[in-house]
Amino acid sequence: MYLIPFSEKCHSFRVFGDVFVIKYFHKKIRPTILEKVDSFDKDAIRRKIHGFWLNREVPTLPKMLVAINEDDTLPNFKPSSFRKILKDLQFVYAKKSRNSVLIEREDIIIWRGRYLDQIRKYREQNRPIYYLDETWVNAGETHSRAWRDSTVNSPRDAFLTGLTMGQKEPSGKGKRLIVLHIGSTDGFLPGGLLCFESKTQSTDYHDEMNGSTFFEWFVKILPLLKENAVIVMDNAAYHSVKKDRIPVMSWKKQDIINWLESKGENISYPTTKGALLSQVQTIHTEHDKYVIDEYAKDNNKTVLRLPPYHCELNPIELAWSSVKSYVRTHNSTFKLKDVKELLERGVEHVTPEMWTNFVGHVVKEEEKFWTIDSITDDYMDEEPGRHILTIGDTSSDSDSD
Repeated sequence: MYLIPFSEKCHSFRVFGDVFVIKYFHKKIRPTILEKVDSFDKDAIRRKIHGFWLNREVPTLPKMLVAINEDDTLPNFKPSSFRKILKDLQFVYAKKSRNSVLIEREDIIIWRGRYLDQIRKYREQNRPIYYLDETWVNAGETHSRAWRDSTVNSPRDAFLTGLTMGQKEPSGKGKRLIVLHIGSTDGFLPGGLLCFESKTQSTDYHDEMNGSTFFEWFVKILPLLKENAVIVMDNAAYHSVKKDRIPVMSWKKQDIINWLESKGENISYPTTKGALLSQVQTIHTEHDKYVIDEYAKDNNKTVLRLPPYHCELNPIELAWSSVKSYVRTHNSTFKLKDVKELLERGVEHVTPEMWTNFVGHVVKEEEKFWTIDSITDDYMDEEPGRHILTIGDTSSDSDSD
């Protein structure tokens, strides 16, 4: 009897006379619904729910599912898939009477409110405000059809109306550039551009950046900013390297003791890990700090962090749309070296006047959020006895809700 392998992975076999044939095959890995739906679509879903609140229409799950499935620019969802997307976007059910109203998770609402309040105060103080962010540019960037100008209402609208025609996400194939920059109403900061070739095939350009690369760039550009500047950024992991690790339950007991003693704390013996972590909680706030934030503070600058999932509050997203449009319009060789030159020229074409308009648009978005949160508060206060359920709870997940 002869064994005839077909490939490396197997689970089926057949016998033909004296020949024993083993059939090997590779298991097909299917992407999850969260992997299929890109950040542009997720942002559009969140904005559509906000739009319901802004129009004083209560966004229940069935209503939103119909509205999104009727939108030709968005994917179609089954109820179960839509719940997964909502959960990923940090929405929860507010159960009132027989309806399950969609609202954002409490910590997201609080974070956004704190951000909106802080940036409003900084503007009243006339402090210079800078916005930074990363993006990617593929060597094969090109328009899928002729570019046309249009009114831009959001980063997603910029994509759909022509400013960012082409791929919505890196394909993972071919070469691409990872780009980092910072700007304000004065335009992109001269000397602030960081651009380097991607070294991996990851579909997420965030995988290319790390804390040390970002910190090195941050140290370089900080002296170029105006005094007493505010720096707005998101919460990417490389923006949020901790200055001092805070003990958690996975730490060894002796390591927690060592950490507490290094902070001048006295330990009462005998003790347990739970008691030690409780002691950590009493002092962790003064030690739970980011490297970037502290370095900025030492140089008379302030870091202000955007709430999660709120790219429309960062005007640099609109600036990136303009830069990519320039690259796609002029890209004819599809060589990375040439694309880098086009990128640099595209940055130069984003004028201070354009930046001022982008920031003005974002200020209007901020005012929308103040209105949405006020409307939501009024609605939730109308009827007592409500309770909040995480999406995925069996008590709130029936299709009839």
